[in-house]
Amino acid sequence: MNFFRGVMGGQAAGPQPSGAETIQKLCDRVASSTLLEDRRDAVRALKSLSKKYRMEVGTQAMDHLINILQTDRSDSEILGYALDTLYNIICNDEEEEQDESEDAVTPISVSGKHKNVSMPDENAQKQADDLGVQFTDTFIQDPEHVTLLLTLLEEFDFHVRWPGVKLLTALLKNQGVQVQGIILVSPMGVSRLMDLLADSREVIRNDGLLLLQQLTKSNAAIQKIVAFENAFERLLDIITEEGSSDGGIVVEDCLLLLLNLLKNNSSNQNFFKEGSYIQRMKPWFEVGDDNSGWSAQKVTNLHLMLQLVRVMVSPVNSPGATASCQKSMYQCGLLQQLCTILMATGVPADILTETINTVSEVIRGSQVNQDYFASVNAPSNPPRPAIVVLLMSMVNERQPFVLRCAVLYCFQCFLYKNQKGQGEIVATLLPSTIDANSISAGQLLCGGLFSADSLSNWCAAVALAHALQDNLTQKEQLLRVQLATSLGKPPVSLLQQCTNILSQGDKIVRRGSKVQTRVGLLMLLCTWISNCPIAVTHFLHNQENVPFLTAQISENLGEDERLVQGLCALLLGICIYYNDNSLENYTKEKLKQLIEKRIGKENFVEKLGFITKHELYSRAAQKPQPVFPSPEQMLFDHEFTKLVKELEGMITKAVHKSSEEEKKEEEVKKTLEQHDNIVTQYKELIREQDAQIQELKEQVSSMASQTEQMQTTITQQVSQIQQHKDQYNILKLKLGKDNQSQGDGSQMNGLQTEELTQLREEMEELRKQHTLLQSQLGDKDALINTLRSEMSQTAEGSAAGSDNTELLKELEALRSQVQSQSAEINQMKTERQELLRRAEAGSSDAAPSSDGSLDAAKMAELESRLAALTTDTERLKGEAKSSSESRAELEQQLASVNSTVAILQTEKAKLQTEVQESKKEQDDLLMLLADQDQKIHSLKQKLKELGETVEKSLLYSFSEVSGSFNSGHRFRKAERLYCC
Repeated sequence: MNFFRGVMGGQAAGPQPSGAETIQKLCDRVASSTLLEDRRDAVRALKSLSKKYRMEVGTQAMDHLINILQTDRSDSEILGYALDTLYNIICNDEEEEQDESEDAVTPISVSGKHKNVSMPDENAQKQADDLGVQFTDTFIQDPEHVTLLLTLLEEFDFHVRWPGVKLLTALLKNQGVQVQGIILVSPMGVSRLMDLLADSREVIRNDGLLLLQQLTKSNAAIQKIVAFENAFERLLDIITEEGSSDGGIVVEDCLLLLLNLLKNNSSNQNFFKEGSYIQRMKPWFEVGDDNSGWSAQKVTNLHLMLQLVRVMVSPVNSPGATASCQKSMYQCGLLQQLCTILMATGVPADILTETINTVSEVIRGSQVNQDYFASVNAPSNPPRPAIVVLLMSMVNERQPFVLRCAVLYCFQCFLYKNQKGQGEIVATLLPSTIDANSISAGQLLCGGLFSADSLSNWCAAVALAHALQDNLTQKEQLLRVQLATSLGKPPVSLLQQCTNILSQGDKIVRRGSKVQTRVGLLMLLCTWISNCPIAVTHFLHNQENVPFLTAQISENLGEDERLVQGLCALLLGICIYYNDNSLENYTKEKLKQLIEKRIGKENFVEKLGFITKHELYSRAAQKPQPVFPSPEQMLFDHEFTKLVKELEGMITKAVHKSSEEEKKEEEVKKTLEQHDNIVTQYKELIREQDAQIQELKEQVSSMASQTEQMQTTITQQVSQIQQHKDQYNILKLKLGKDNQSQGDGSQMNGLQTEELTQLREEMEELRKQHTLLQSQLGDKDALINTLRSEMSQTAEGSAAGSDNTELLKELEALRSQVQSQSAEINQMKTERQELLRRAEAGSSDAAPSSDGSLDAAKMAELESRLAALTTDTERLKGEAKSSSESRAELEQQLASVNSTVAILQTEKAKLQTEVQESKKEQDDLLMLLADQDQKIHSLKQKLKELGETVEKSLLYSFSEVSGSFNSGHRFRKAERLYCC
């Protein structure tokens, strides 16, 4: 212990050891001490020396410290010292090293610290960084060391978990890719780190956020794992708990981690959207009326929140994912909230600029969002559209440069794939829609286009070019715009005014930044007349334009003017390619001849290539947002770079083509146009036919439904008619009875005569049916007699006599039933004849009879008897039908009985044959046994004579053997006995 007192600050006699010697002795003590307290004190001493003697501790003690982590897992205090020491030698952050003080340090370490407090120069800092990377490489040479560190993070003890988190963060800072690979393959490695966010101690949770930031940098696989470990839910909860945008540095760390997880990771972006986390972002942007005095931390937090929204709708994402996120942001009210910030007062300039950029990408290419943005009004008196207010800022040279760039980007995104918005902007320039009492977007663009500020010229030209992008209708409409240049002079077209400004070089020189203005106007003209032959004709109609372009291209100017020459060559090439040859002096062929004479084809193509070779061209072609370090470098627009890439090759080919080739191409174009026209006509015809077919299908379906309704109506009406008929018949009968009671004899007699005739016909038909039934009954009787005789014959020799008896009983029952039915039919016949006789007698007595009441009574009785007779007849028909069915069943039963009898007879014959054979075999066997018995008896006598004893088992007699044959089926048993 005296040694440790000397190291920790005690005064010892004699010379003091050097730092390297002290560290060597401490390492030896750590390696050789058997007591845990001695090792703990040695590690604590190494920790106190690790900042001053970083190199020595790192080179000599690292292996011993790692061994402590592996062997002394039970003591959290020594683990904490070892982890702190490793962190001190690996970490390169001087500020964190200064804040790192857990225990009281020795005077040596304190003095050493004060000696090294001054900030190192760049070389010293570079050496320190290299030292940290070197020690990190040593530590991760064995991946098990990182796995061991991940295991130690599961310890809940603060003195182990916190230094472990900081050490792993330092390792990731120094060698992120290698450490990420080790953690990725470690079982449950990422899950252990995600548990840090759930720690109740804020220090560990906050450092866990820093650790996850380093872990998720540029590693999509780890980003996905972290996201699916419920990271979004936990981070959003922390942001809400910390106060959202009003929160502190913890909110900033959470937002940075969210940006790492979502940026350039389509899988996590989709998971974020599908998890309805976009809706939880809306409360972040709720600002009050008083927006003064924002803290720096709130500005930082809100800036990161806006960047998070932009990551979800970035133009570099897939179009489908971007459109889906834009739709969600509109539906949940996030876009409305952003527009509220956009129009609020007192918002800091950098937040306002970032909000404009965010709104731009939320509405870009989304028709619904663009329409909503067009309807937003600024809270002014009178209210003005937000677009107009933003354009006022864009053309105002006193506004910050980044804000003007953001407004231009917002206007471009508003018009991107929005033909409706393009038409509204161009309409504000037309004479019929200009309102002198209000400021419109068109007036602001024209004012900026012809102002003295070159940046305003460029922004207005690019904005107006976006209003014409891929919209032939608006290009033609813009040709109608007329401008009043000065009093007393006639108005000139907008196209003519742009070319006039280009040709007035002396005025532009006095403005200073002439290149930026001319580039903006040339980009506007190229966009305007491309793919619009009418605009090309208007441009060529001015006799000064072509000579000006050829003069600009043919001159040998400086480096700054090369870009203008290239754009002039592009404009002249567009005039050739989209020329419809309507002007005789400026046909395609004459323009190419002019280029060949004045400029030269090779020189023209070389000047045209200056555009794409410019350094700012490639920068503008990378992304749609106009981001420039300074206003002077603001020369190219992203959409214009696409147009140049599309037209450069076509113009080069058009210039080099001969007249014959052009004629051939014209013929081919005409043929193709004719073909396209024919195809278009057929397409229109097919569309019309499809529409007609669809209409006919709808008519058929409607007619089918009407038919079903009519069918239902008809069915109902038929049932109603039948009911009415029944009611009518009932009423008719009632009326007939009433007439009979009133004594209308003649009408009654006539009715009776008709009814009697009908009765006679029905009786005749019944008589025929009765005759037919009698013949059928006779046939059944004959069949039954035949079956009885056959069954009686079969029953004598059949083994299945009981079944035949049952069948005979069933046949007898059927016969009795038929006889009873025949008796009933005879009775019915007698009654029918009696009824007929009475009806004939009644008809003969009806004329001379004068007693109407007696006849009515007879007729009533007759009708009742007739109804009863009809009922009996129907019943008889039914019974006859059932009799015929019974006959068919009997025939089937008879057939089955016949087949059964035949089978039984065959079996009986077989059995009789077998019995005869069995009897014959039995007789033969008896004879054999008799002979055998005689032989046995003679042999027994001989044995007795010889004096031998005879066993009882051999004394079987013939009578005993023969007694076992009581029946033919025991023959086999006797045979076995005989064989024995």
